[in-house]
Amino acid sequence: MLDAALRDGTALRESVFEVFTRRLPSGRRYGVVAGTGRFLAELERFRFGDDELSWLEAESVVDKRTVDWLADYRFTGTIHGYREGEVYFPNSPVLVVESSFAEAVLLETLALSVFNYDSAVASAAARMVAAADGRPLAEMGSRRTGEWSAVAAARAAFIAGFDATSNLEAGRTWGIPTMGTAAHAFTLLHDSEEAAFRSQVDALGPSTTLLVDTYDIPEAVATAVRVAGPELGSVRIDSGDLPQLVAEVRAQLDSFGATSTKITVTNDLDEFTIAALRAAPVDSYGVGTSVVTGSGHPAASMVFKLVAHRNDAGDWVSVGKKSAEKATVGGRKFPVRARRNGFASEEIVRVGSTEVGPSERTLLVPLVVDGVVDQRWLGPEGTRLAREHRAAAVGELPRAAFSLGRGEPVIQTRYDLKG
Repeated sequence: MLDAALRDGTALRESVFEVFTRRLPSGRRYGVVAGTGRFLAELERFRFGDDELSWLEAESVVDKRTVDWLADYRFTGTIHGYREGEVYFPNSPVLVVESSFAEAVLLETLALSVFNYDSAVASAAARMVAAADGRPLAEMGSRRTGEWSAVAAARAAFIAGFDATSNLEAGRTWGIPTMGTAAHAFTLLHDSEEAAFRSQVDALGPSTTLLVDTYDIPEAVATAVRVAGPELGSVRIDSGDLPQLVAEVRAQLDSFGATSTKITVTNDLDEFTIAALRAAPVDSYGVGTSVVTGSGHPAASMVFKLVAHRNDAGDWVSVGKKSAEKATVGGRKFPVRARRNGFASEEIVRVGSTEVGPSERTLLVPLVVDGVVDQRWLGPEGTRLAREHRAAAVGELPRAAFSLGRGEPVIQTRYDLKG
């Protein structure tokens, strides 16, 4: 597209692209925007080096003129978007890219690869946070996804309300609290379960978490308290009938005087199993596969579409697809969230107007202005701000948003074509 547009003279037309999703995964009531901080960091270093340019030319992917244009590529346009951590619905314009066609069109894969994955993880994680009803969750899914996706997933889950991650790179890069427990291999390495527990307590102190389901759980719990004393921090259960086992372990710990010892559970949890454990004396959860795979929906179905451009006369032209089931609404958008009695009641997407009513709040914030990235949204600080905003945005949703049963988006999106 770039090569052809440079040839025919349309490449430098001012253009507006949007990122949005046409639908939420079946049964979901809302989504959570995640990936903004990662996308902006990648945008700052999005360049074509000598190796890439040589390959493009050698393979005749584009002609020499386009290779020369790419050599000087820098995004100089402006990007607005929903704040990271904001909730979104079908047709929410979560990212608006304004620049020449040539500069913007190159960002499609970058933007979609980040926002589709991170938002899918954050949206699933938010459901788990709601199901946990205030109990802490740890992200432990690095072994169930790609090595760099694991870091992204840890960040997205933290933004959505998880409390920690077992991924140390996510802690180093994004400032996320880290945690971990020993695996069964550590117990199996030693000549006895007691020897394994003593080794761990000697290294980490009695506040550590001991894994008690390698052999016999009641015997392991007794051994754990004997080794660490009633100050034992936590025990972890990773198998079995969790509601029954948790109740039995709680009673056993209390009988030993370890009343402050916590119980954490893992074992392929998702939002439904977490909700089923609400009545059990579980203190925290560790979630792996389900969170890093979006709990069955590993992509957020977001798309990157051209919605407006200037013509040769310099006038703005709204453009949109008319394809069956994939039609788009053209024009520059201005979305607001309407509220009633303090709760979100409607999403209004105005076309050609920036009107904000007294009970509405604007949703777009500047992320990049004339090629300069707003540093507020980057790094650990940007991640912290996204987490805080997610809590506020989710707090505006009606109670029905947190139902795990099938249903429609909790609020509807309406286009205001008249402004």
